[in-house]
Amino acid sequence: MLVDMTELGEVLRAWRDRLGPGDVGLPPGRGRRAVGLRREEVAMLAGVSLEYLVRLEQGRARHPSASLLAALARTLRLTDDERDHLYRAGGVAVPSRGVVPQHVLPGVQRIVDRLGDVPLAVHTAAWDVVLWNPLWAAITGDPRERQGLDRNVAWRHFTEARGVIDFDEQHAEQFADDLAADLREAAGRYPDDPGLARLITRLRDESPDFARRWGRAHVARHRSSRKTATSTPVGPIRLDCDVLTVPGSDLRIVVYTAAPGTEDASKLELLAVTGVQAVSAAASPVNASGTSA
Repeated sequence: MLVDMTELGEVLRAWRDRLGPGDVGLPPGRGRRAVGLRREEVAMLAGVSLEYLVRLEQGRARHPSASLLAALARTLRLTDDERDHLYRAGGVAVPSRGVVPQHVLPGVQRIVDRLGDVPLAVHTAAWDVVLWNPLWAAITGDPRERQGLDRNVAWRHFTEARGVIDFDEQHAEQFADDLAADLREAAGRYPDDPGLARLITRLRDESPDFARRWGRAHVARHRSSRKTATSTPVGPIRLDCDVLTVPGSDLRIVVYTAAPGTEDASKLELLAVTGVQAVSAAASPVNASGTSA
């Protein structure tokens, strides 16, 4: 069926015009004549080429992908209803309630924008990272350098040698148990999600440790742990990790903090300057979904 892309172009322009640079964490700049965000800014934040965005806004582009529309919905700070309309206007099926939600609501975006002094990232119920701040990238490595399963916390934990985050023995056991139990709970809530099903199947096939924990049929959610970031530019930092669930979307906001007045807190403050500068200097215009066009 041929979809009239005029509506898609109209809503994209309208939603771009209602946002200012400060709404998306950009500096205001000088001499702005455009109302709202510039196309260049939206393209950079969404990880789409400027030429393709122009074609979308002019109604000339056909068959935009779901991942591209998801990136635009996050960039433009759309509500769930607006996101659904964007999908329909683009001729893409609206995600069903049986699949893992990935849309980041505007309120969650603002939390990430404003809490720049603590490492923070947003994950789906399947533990895919979808949004993060520069300090998180400085602690864990920049997620933009990873693709596919390599951006999934559970996959990396059970299939890779320990990397930039380390646990003591007690928390390592608890964390691994919680991840397996969390995925089992997610599978029950989102039985129609093919990506989640593939993740679990591959983990059971390729990680005996995960298969053993999965076999216990434990159901729970991971909420907190203590970790050490071992590979930061300022040395190891001992951190408390807390997981907050966003009501209505099932997203998980993971926050790292250090106890006030400790050497770890001082290192985290130093990293907020030196590490963030390094990440920002190396950053490329790719959004959390890795979308490009």
